[in-house]
Amino acid sequence: MKNIINCQLSIINSFGLILVILLSSCGSGSSQKNANEPVYIIETSMGNIEVKLYEKTPFHRENFEKLVAEHYYDSVQFHRVIKDFMIQAGDGSTKKLAPGEHILGQTDLNYTIPAEIVYSYYHKKGALAAARMGDQVNPEKRSSSSQFYIVQGRTYSESELNEIDNQHLVKYNQVERDVYKNIGGTPFLDQSYTVFGEVTKGLDVVDKIASVPTEPGDWPVSEVYILKITKK
Repeated sequence: MKNIINCQLSIINSFGLILVILLSSCGSGSSQKNANEPVYIIETSMGNIEVKLYEKTPFHRENFEKLVAEHYYDSVQFHRVIKDFMIQAGDGSTKKLAPGEHILGQTDLNYTIPAEIVYSYYHKKGALAAARMGDQVNPEKRSSSSQFYIVQGRTYSESELNEIDNQHLVKYNQVERDVYKNIGGTPFLDQSYTVFGEVTKGLDVVDKIASVPTEPGDWPVSEVYILKITKK
């Protein structure tokens, strides 16, 4: 089943894996380190992206740390790229593809992760979030075991945010509204997927990856890889 993210504000497709990423500081790192919020460097074929994992999403944090320690993400491709929306990776089968070969981006490990949707973790630019199957087959909103995405997004007007408020019962405070209006993100996904981290450095690399030309199915024309992920 292909990973699907519908870019319309009013609709979130309920089939396929959806990957998203949370940025709570909009790409600016904190000077204070928290042992429960480890930092990882995602080395890609287009540059490095530094991410912090959140304290209040321990199941997702520990799962990510486990997969990194097992080198699961080494040589995995970004198999879906949508400009002004997100970049998606984590399908282990993509590391075995021949140049130019494509798959549906459907491979997952044989378990899911309980949802850890925290209201204060929202989908601003740079957000790191987990994939999941759609509501019709996954009403508990459990996350994919391995697939994730990082939000690029776009900016939103006040009227657009009001519409999302009304449609999804998400009530944004002024700080959140200012972030979405001035920095951007994907607010229509808030409270639907677990955001478990944020980009602290390398938003320019996210932008570069999001801007690569793609083929039908949102595959980059030229492969973009995660070379490896290491703990800082």
